[in-house]
Parts: sequence; structure tokens; C-alpha cells
Amino acid sequence: MATSIDNGQQRLKSEAKPSRRKSSAAIIDELPAAVVEGTELSVADRRLAEMGYVQVYKREFSWLSCFSFALSISGLFASVVTTFSYPLYAGGAAAAVWCWFISGASCMCIALSVSELVSAYPTSGGLYFTCKYLAPEAWVPEISWLCGWLNLLGQVAGVAATEYGCAELLLAAVSMGSDFDYVPTAGATVGVMAAITMFHGALNSMKNSALEKLTRSYVMFHIGVLVAACITLLVMSKDKHDSSYVWTSVTPYSGWSPTGFSFLFGFLSASWTMTDYDATAHIAEEIQDPELKAPWSIAGAFGFTYIGGWLFTIVLTYCMGDPTAVLSSPINQPVAQIFYNVTGKNGGLFFTCAAFIVFNFGAVAALQAGSRTVWAYSRDEMLPLSRIWYKINKKTDTPLYSVWLFTIFCILINLIGLGSYAAVAAIFNLTAIALDWSYCIPIICKMFYGKFEPGPWHLGRASIYINAWAVIWTLFVSIIFILPTFRPMNYVPVIIAAVALFAVGYWYAAGRFYYSGPRVKAQLVMGIERPASGEVSDEKSGSSLMK
Repeated sequence: MATSIDNGQQRLKSEAKPSRRKSSAAIIDELPAAVVEGTELSVADRRLAEMGYVQVYKREFSWLSCFSFALSISGLFASVVTTFSYPLYAGGAAAAVWCWFISGASCMCIALSVSELVSAYPTSGGLYFTCKYLAPEAWVPEISWLCGWLNLLGQVAGVAATEYGCAELLLAAVSMGSDFDYVPTAGATVGVMAAITMFHGALNSMKNSALEKLTRSYVMFHIGVLVAACITLLVMSKDKHDSSYVWTSVTPYSGWSPTGFSFLFGFLSASWTMTDYDATAHIAEEIQDPELKAPWSIAGAFGFTYIGGWLFTIVLTYCMGDPTAVLSSPINQPVAQIFYNVTGKNGGLFFTCAAFIVFNFGAVAALQAGSRTVWAYSRDEMLPLSRIWYKINKKTDTPLYSVWLFTIFCILINLIGLGSYAAVAAIFNLTAIALDWSYCIPIICKMFYGKFEPGPWHLGRASIYINAWAVIWTLFVSIIFILPTFRPMNYVPVIIAAVALFAVGYWYAAGRFYYSGPRVKAQLVMGIERPASGEVSDEKSGSSLMK
């Protein structure tokens, strides 16, 4: 009998060692891995079985919906609208233009590196799962644990920041509609954020087929709004800045000196917009032909985000008017104020509401990716109470418990917004740091341990250079983002320390006794053969099992 059994079976044997006790949540793993007949599977399902997992979801996502999902993660138009203030504070017009150009190009190196790994190992675990194949076997549990918690922290922070941005845009539209008589407060923003997040959780409780149709409709709307915004600003702006001002004027408003140091904080806009690269990987088990569609969608969507975001930023700097005036806007949304100044009340309301809709699409997609991450980690028994979060609802074929766990944590982390705007900025910073390092860990393992076997989408000889720059850039911007974007305080180190303390404490208290990295849930068998003596044949599945 010809069989194809995942190398991860060696790891399954190690789980039985006396040094690792079983958690109360790991009882389900006492059952043997499911035996899957490979000849009855599609290529994608067979590859998943080779990596040790049984197909659970229906593969609903096509080329269009997959690309639209990847583009929605960046929320290009809305992300630039809500983060444009950071490079403006950091160094004015030139900082906005050049920081996006430099940071975006470096972020593309991370996106391409992630795409290469996703093509080789397309599972809902994303980059976390790749550690099973890329890291030294003896260190797989520890490295996977670290990578997984960083990724989960980054995704929660990313969705929380997106939800907060949705609330800010909605309240900015309300304020604009009242001729600025209404001024949003921190309490109102947090309350609206919680309501919007709950609504997005409800949408993610629908069937996958409904989510796929919703995602597919997004891309055309987003691109249409982006093009319309650029044309409208260029045509209607009567007092544009000259090119010398846009490309060379560096005026920091952050409170930091010297100017060159303050300039570096401008990298946040592109780094926050162009992150969560592996979100598409977290729905890989819901994509048709994920080894090709997922990496192409990631590379294509973020390539469009890089170019489109840079051009939109250039348009904004030409048309923004006095930067001190838009930065001091009573609605705390400089780009919404720019639209109001250039197009009037009706135009400002239209584009602010359009940004709100775009951000909603992005938040729904990101929450879907985040819930699948919780589900995938629970499949490997990485999280507390994994047996609960791993359950799939029979009516919707979605992990409802994972959806609502993720939703609640996004609301909780946003309560920090009741403190100060600097605390909210910390969530944006935290997203880029945590997510990018969860990607760099497997990238570093790929470069140093030589265990990588490329999938059908790969970077060829350029791979090592692109990977190396992705890691170097992440180290560089991490140092910047840990520092306060605005003087005098940055809460990023505090949040990272709190999560790190929990992850390390939980590892030593429980995780190290039962967690052994991504687990083997399936054994792939190809073909049918008459059973040998001492074996029992399962004619229905074509498998051969030992007594």
C-alpha cells in the first residue's frame, strides 16, 4: 500500500513522553489521528491532510473574493484617512510622502516573504503553523508558542484599532453634519466602537457563503471611492501647495527633536496600513487552490496598497491647506477636515461616510481572520479552554465561540481609549510590532535552518535578500514604535509586557506540560490494499489500521 504520512507524526509520538502531562482540555487528542483516503480528496484537501489536518470548512473563496479579502485587510482608503496625522505630526508634508514611499517598499518585502511561506504551508494557522516545518524540531513548541501569541496579540490590536477608527469616522461625520456643534468625546467613541464591534461579530456569525459574497462586493467599491477621492480633491482644491513644499518641507509637530528623529515616526502610517499580511492565510482552508490564490492575493493586494496609498498620500499633501489647521480639527480627523475644506459639507460627509464603510469591510474581514486564528490555535490546544473555541456551529459552519471570544477581546483592549489619545496611538503601534515579528520568526527560521521546501509560488534566488531586508526593517521600526509617537508617553511597552507576562506565565504553569506545537490530526492514506495478517480492513475508506 502506498502511503503518504506527514512528518509531523514524529511530533505526535513525542507527545506521549512522560515529561508532558495532558491538560484537561487535551483529552480529545488521546484519540488516534483520523485516517483520510487521499484518492477521494481535492488537491488542496490532500495537501492539508499531508500537513496533519482534516478539512472542516467549505472552500467558498474564489480568486475575486480572495483578492478582495486581502485588499480589505489593509482598508487602504480608510487606513490612510485615519493614520495620515502621524506623518504630519512627525515631519509635515515631506514626511507623509517619503515615509510612505520608504516604509511601503520595505513592507512589500515582508508581504512577499509571507506569501512565499503561505504558498508552501497553506493552513488556517498562518505563519504560526510554518514553525512546525522551519524550526529545529526540539524547539518547535517554544518557537510556535512565541510566534502564535505575538500573532494573536497583533491581530487583536489590529482589529481593535480598526474598530476604533470606524467609531472615529462615524462620529466625525455626525460632527460635520451638525456644523461641528457636536464634538466627539472619548467615552462616546469607545461606546460607538463597542456597538460597531458587536455588529461585526454578528456578521461573522453568518454562513461562510454569505461572508464570501459580502467580501466579493468590497473591492470594486473600495477602488471606486479611492479614485473618486483623488480626482475630486485635485479638481476642486483651489489653493494647492507647490511641489517644493510637498517634497521637501519637513516641519515636525510631535514635540520631538531633532527633526530627523521626529521624521522617523512617520513610518507608522504605511506600516500600520500594510500589515496583517497573513490574514488571507488564516482563511486558507476556505479558499479553492490556496497554495496559489492566497499568495497571489497577498502580493497583489499589498502591491496595490503600496502604490495606491502613496499616490493618495501625495494628493492629500498637495490639497491639505494649512497642516496646523487640519491637525487641530475639532473632529480629530485631519483627512475628513481636508475633504470638508475642499468639497464643502456634502462632499466631506460623503467621503467620510465612504471611509467609514470601507473600514467596516476591513474590520469584518480582519475579525474573520482573527476568529479563524483562535480556532486554529485551539485545534493545536494552544489556548486555555481550547475544546470550547474549537467547536464549529453546525448551522453556520463557522466557529462561533472563537468569533465572539475575539470580538470581546477587541472591545476590552479598546477601553484604553478612555485614558488618552496617546493610549489609542499605542494600539496602532502595537499592531505593526506584534504582527511583523510573528512573521519574522518563521522567516528567520527559514533563512538559518535550511528546512524550507518552496510551494508553487516562491521568490527564487531573490528570496534570501528579500527575507533579510524584511527582518532588518522590522527590527528598525520596532525600536521607533516602542518610543512615544507623541511626547511624553507610549503605552506599547506596557501592553507588550502584560501580554508577554501572561504568555510566559501560562507556558510555565501549564503549556510546557502538554503543548508540543502544531498537532497531527490526520493521516493520509493513498490507495487500497488487501490487509495483512494482524490488520483490520476498513473497505469503505480504503485504509488499513493496526489492531
